[in-house]
Amino acid sequence: MPKLTDLRKVLVIGSGPIVIGQAAEFDYAGTQACRALREEGLEVVLINSNPATIMTDADMADRVYIEPLTPAYVEAVIAREKPDGLLATLGGQVGLNLAVRLAEQGVLEKYGVRLLGTPLAAIKKAEDRELFKAAMEEIGQPVPESAIVQDVDSALNFANRIGYPVIVRPAYTLGGTGGGIAHSPAELADVALRGLTHSPIHQILLERSVAGWKEVEYEVIRDGADNCIIVCNMENFDPVGIHTGDSIVVAPSQTLSDQEYQMLRTASLDIIRSLGIEGGCNVQYALDTESDRYYVIEVNPRVSRSSALASKATGYPIAKVAAKIAVGYRLDEIVNAVTGKTMACFEPALDYVVVKFPRWPFDKFSLADRTLGTQMKATGEVMAINRSFEGALLKAIRSLEIGLWHLDLPSLREIPTGELINLLSNADDERIFVIAAALRRGVTVSAIHAITTIDPFFIEKIKHIVHIENSLMLEGPSPDWLLAAKKAGFADRTIGQLTGRGEGEVRQLRQACSALPSYKMVDTCAAEFESVTPYYYSTYAQEDEVTPADRRKVIVLGSGPIRIGQGIEFDYCSVHSAWALKQAGINSIIINNNPETVSTDFDTADSLYFEPLTPEDVLSIIDKEQPDGLIVQFGGQTAINLATPLSQAGATILGTSVTDIDRAENREKFDGVLEGLAIPRPRGASVTHIAEALDAAGIIGYPLMVRPSYVLGGRAMEIVYNNDELTSYLTEAVEASPEHPVLIDRYMVGREVEVDAISDGEGVLIPGIMEHVERAGVHSGDSIAVYPPQNLSADTIATITDYTTRLALELHVRGVINIQYVVTDDGVYVLEVNPRSSRTIPFLSKVTGVPMVNLATRAALGEKLADMGWPSGLLPVRNHVAVKAPVFSFAKMGQVEISLGPEMKSTGEVMGIDSDYAHALYKAVIAAGLHVPTSGTVLLTVADRDKAEAGNLARRFAQLGYTLAATAGTAQYLGGLGLTVTEVHKVHQQGRTIADLIKAGEIHLVVNTLTRGKQPERDGFKIRRAAVEHAVPCLTSIDTAREILNVLEVMDRSRTVNVKALQDYVGQ
Repeated sequence: MPKLTDLRKVLVIGSGPIVIGQAAEFDYAGTQACRALREEGLEVVLINSNPATIMTDADMADRVYIEPLTPAYVEAVIAREKPDGLLATLGGQVGLNLAVRLAEQGVLEKYGVRLLGTPLAAIKKAEDRELFKAAMEEIGQPVPESAIVQDVDSALNFANRIGYPVIVRPAYTLGGTGGGIAHSPAELADVALRGLTHSPIHQILLERSVAGWKEVEYEVIRDGADNCIIVCNMENFDPVGIHTGDSIVVAPSQTLSDQEYQMLRTASLDIIRSLGIEGGCNVQYALDTESDRYYVIEVNPRVSRSSALASKATGYPIAKVAAKIAVGYRLDEIVNAVTGKTMACFEPALDYVVVKFPRWPFDKFSLADRTLGTQMKATGEVMAINRSFEGALLKAIRSLEIGLWHLDLPSLREIPTGELINLLSNADDERIFVIAAALRRGVTVSAIHAITTIDPFFIEKIKHIVHIENSLMLEGPSPDWLLAAKKAGFADRTIGQLTGRGEGEVRQLRQACSALPSYKMVDTCAAEFESVTPYYYSTYAQEDEVTPADRRKVIVLGSGPIRIGQGIEFDYCSVHSAWALKQAGINSIIINNNPETVSTDFDTADSLYFEPLTPEDVLSIIDKEQPDGLIVQFGGQTAINLATPLSQAGATILGTSVTDIDRAENREKFDGVLEGLAIPRPRGASVTHIAEALDAAGIIGYPLMVRPSYVLGGRAMEIVYNNDELTSYLTEAVEASPEHPVLIDRYMVGREVEVDAISDGEGVLIPGIMEHVERAGVHSGDSIAVYPPQNLSADTIATITDYTTRLALELHVRGVINIQYVVTDDGVYVLEVNPRSSRTIPFLSKVTGVPMVNLATRAALGEKLADMGWPSGLLPVRNHVAVKAPVFSFAKMGQVEISLGPEMKSTGEVMGIDSDYAHALYKAVIAAGLHVPTSGTVLLTVADRDKAEAGNLARRFAQLGYTLAATAGTAQYLGGLGLTVTEVHKVHQQGRTIADLIKAGEIHLVVNTLTRGKQPERDGFKIRRAAVEHAVPCLTSIDTAREILNVLEVMDRSRTVNVKALQDYVGQ
């Protein structure tokens, strides 16, 4: 039992949905914590609103509550479960803020719940900007000259006194939300107002900018007996001024002198001790290398994004150790699970280099402001391990899945050198590629350093990559240069392009001269002790430390970095697949490169390879391990796209065959499948150039849904209404070609329905059907999904069941299949089929109690559903309703269009579950953070095609007591219905405009549907952006607005807070 003898039951608060600034690292931390607490014999109660995570599985805690993360719901869980302790430092900023509010409101005291781990006073000292500044001054730690303000005028006065630029940091926010760097009074007024809006305590810190200094982080851990260790120190490639989540990070630091390292190490230990933090903590510094001066930028008194990176980089399980400390253990009493021999008070040592590279969503948001600053924009990240910085960097670039294999951006090749030098001063996602391009043109290291203030060490390393490129081009792939290139992380494909050879030929040359990867172990202690966890990385060195197991083994391909369209849901599936293999007595091997996730935890699979998911890297592991097969259906599109090249190279793909995957993904072949089964789909065509597209449009008729083939998350999908829009799509959004055809379909207005099924080749099990709230045309990942369907007839459900069964059997699916349908007045049509796991698998698994990934993995291995004890057909409906709602991160991305369409934009999701639809929907809306006001002014500005429906909604808003405002056309229409409406000016008109009213807080909810075009200069775009910047809910779909009204009407009648554990709903 733990040292705290009065603990019996502990409540763990999760971090909620995935948003920019708070991703899967907290699912990983929370999962590790729940397991660590249960190891101690404690009963664990979990509350979290995110259905996509491992953490909210019914077997992760004794009681799992998938409920909104608000004080009212957490209090209801506390009242019901009566826990003895609360652990909140593993749920990111969300968990931390909730714990603070529960303590301040007296809830913890009322129910006798003690806060475990870091005490409340320490959390406040680190999070409240004023208290933090005082605490640092007390122990003589330097902080930048700063002021804490609660209004814009005070901010302007401070900046006038110390000069520009100034950095704005809102209190109690995550990922720097609402923050930024201001260079002028006008910019400051804007950023300060945004920061005050986003801070829950309406407080911002202004500080003198030290942009350009070196940014260094220390990950520290401390126990209740004041023992402290440094787990890892990390250095940002980018200087101060770019959020650490948006910076390339290197561990351990590469450029600090021993004196600098020791100085900051001592400071870190002093800081964690003075704040009284118990558990994990992250300290960020700005260091001036010219003078040895430094400033403490901030301290996170919790497990952070960097903790996940530090854990994976060192193998030291920070979250697990922090959970043990929270229940009273000391560091010298906790065994390091990686070595199995050393205690947790042993500081890790690294004999390799780790590079973390952010994954930004700019491929989704082509018009977004790509400048990087103090407000985070990356949705995810990759990590790479190698023996050199160059090797780790090039591995990381291959892992990003942005179509690049090397530090070379083709678009920069034609740019004149003068323009390239100008681009160096842009701190954006492409700067490291610009540095490489400049070095190729002969720009000096010192010139690049002078412009970017990036340490010359890193620029020299990139210059070394360029030197190897030049040598390969001059001398060809000689054995010496081949080995030098592989040691520096070059892909075979890159070597082939530089030497005029094919990738296969380079592979053969390499094998002929024995230039093969060797695999090393991550062991936390630079091989001083033997590791018991098989956690590997590849390098080109002498000694190989891996001995493959000599029993049956299967590789599960992971899903790479989290991005819009492919999130944590696929990691969930990979983890469950690895567990199912273990259960079947098969050695499970995971390949993945995402440091934030459970799949890359040291003990999820029997072996973990931290490697890029490319054919070359995966084939090298196959050569090493000689597995019985690979499972590709759980790693999203990443793994599916690898199926063909791996199969062609001789690998065995388990489950649905590569031929059948292609029959589902290839447009013409899939049309043939549907024709053979007499299953209808919207009329469509596959086109390779504009003239062909216009001809097809004439035959099919508008409106049309257009998209590239083989896409993920609806990337570059649009609905077009005429020839002009179709032509502009084909010239601006995508380029059609014979290799990359564009798909054109008749856009059918109807109700969208989604089904996930499991097939063993003979039987097909359908756990449930989900219905979408928004009509077809909004991407399934962005629409509200409901289980069980609320508006489908028995005949329609029977048709969907029949089509799903016949499609799964015709495609010879062994594992999972996801099918999307549209239901119109004249029948059921198939929209698309994915022969892989989808983002709804975790949600459906949880609300039906069916272990879908486990069954699918076993089916892929050849087991039959009947032998596993499961029937075929649609399972009976459960007697509860669950609603999955999307969550967006628009506030983080300037200049991004927020209106919903066929291209996915959400970063995460939440779930509401209750006995009836209205309450489940209410919970989902609350959990999604849509702060719909219960009174105030609703602004309606809608397209002509939506006016009739909007009139109906306006009447209901008025009945609930809201004031109505509208732009001229909509106001005239609503006035004609006898409603009282205030007419407001559009953004481009004279006088006080909509944007001014939103800024002044006079509009509380916006309903705005798209007219035409999403250009930033248009009025609707400006209205939607103004709403996001000032945290005003903005609904861009009439269907969503209607559902929100249903929620408001329910709230008007009853505001009871009902909570029930997942185990009680599904009977587990």
